[in-house]
Amino acid sequence: MSSKTIQGPAVTLIGCGFVADLYMRSLQSVPHVQVVGAFDIDPDRAEAFCSHWGVTRFTAVEDLFATLPRDGVVLNLTNPDAHFDVNRACLQAGFHTYSEKPLAMQMDQARELHRLAAEKGLLLASAPCSVLGQAAQTLAYAVRNNIAGKPRLIYAELDDGFIPQAPVESWISESGAPWPFEDEFRVGCTLEHAGYYLSWLIAMFGTVRRVVAASGQAIPDKKGVADAAPDFSVATLFFETGPMVRLTCSIVAQHDHQIRVIGDNGVLQVKKAWANGAPVKFHKRFRIRRRLIDSPIGRRVSLPGPTHPMVGRWGAASMNFALGPVEMLEAIAERRPCRLSSDFALHLNEVTLAIQNAGDHAGAQDMTTRCDPMEPMTWAL
Repeated sequence: MSSKTIQGPAVTLIGCGFVADLYMRSLQSVPHVQVVGAFDIDPDRAEAFCSHWGVTRFTAVEDLFATLPRDGVVLNLTNPDAHFDVNRACLQAGFHTYSEKPLAMQMDQARELHRLAAEKGLLLASAPCSVLGQAAQTLAYAVRNNIAGKPRLIYAELDDGFIPQAPVESWISESGAPWPFEDEFRVGCTLEHAGYYLSWLIAMFGTVRRVVAASGQAIPDKKGVADAAPDFSVATLFFETGPMVRLTCSIVAQHDHQIRVIGDNGVLQVKKAWANGAPVKFHKRFRIRRRLIDSPIGRRVSLPGPTHPMVGRWGAASMNFALGPVEMLEAIAERRPCRLSSDFALHLNEVTLAIQNAGDHAGAQDMTTRCDPMEPMTWAL
């Protein structure tokens, strides 16, 4: 197969593990995007994945680069420790690159990728892309339109329950890939999950100027993984513009994925970070005699028209993982800035690492990167 035979938007995958199945399931919701093929360093894993989804298996990454059109996008779905090397290889080969989170495990690596993309005039983005989804865009719409009044404080929770006691060994993807729990524990829940709400917040308010955080291990030994990363973190975020934010991540505390925007007139609330179609509700504040009450019954905030293709629930999530790659492809075709910019990815990476690496010192760290608020999706205006 050669790039000359490929018509229209195209992507190819590097990495055929657990998350790759979620991308393939999501890409089925956008049939105009062609999946050129996939590569994995494990030939058996690659064969199982490509056979299941009916896509071309590349036996060498050079063949993948030789086949994808220059206006296509490479999806880097490898393990986090490999993200930097794979992202750099894709950029050096001259391809727009979409990386699973994090962009890189170290900030000097992330800066190198950011610089390389700029030098070559390439798009570079990182997951998560739920910021482009209906729930995030509706919440941002409600904030822009002052539905709850001026936002003063935001509480964001990304607690996943007592995962070390869960039957993680039996979590298998559609094509038969096991959930990489050892890798997940070593990378840590902050690097894996904080971006889901950090991306929403940075999209709404722009640059985080300072992070005050602490992190640590509530459970030192998880499934025999002794070198695990922190399983709990809490951070206070100070934005250049916008409200104060408290963000927590854990794989110990009771499952809680809600975000609450507390404003002068009431509270905006989303209860499910991992559901693109989760309702956004406004709980109005009012007085009854001498009591001040936030209404326990929320009024749903809705956008006027259709948004994006939804995908069914699989496991813990109901997210369209294709929203990010599609945004990149459309930006390339329309010759416009990508909402998931390299500045956005770099700033998200820095804030996340500041929280992850805070340890038990609870110190303040000023951010060195910047990011403007994100342009809303056209259907969310």
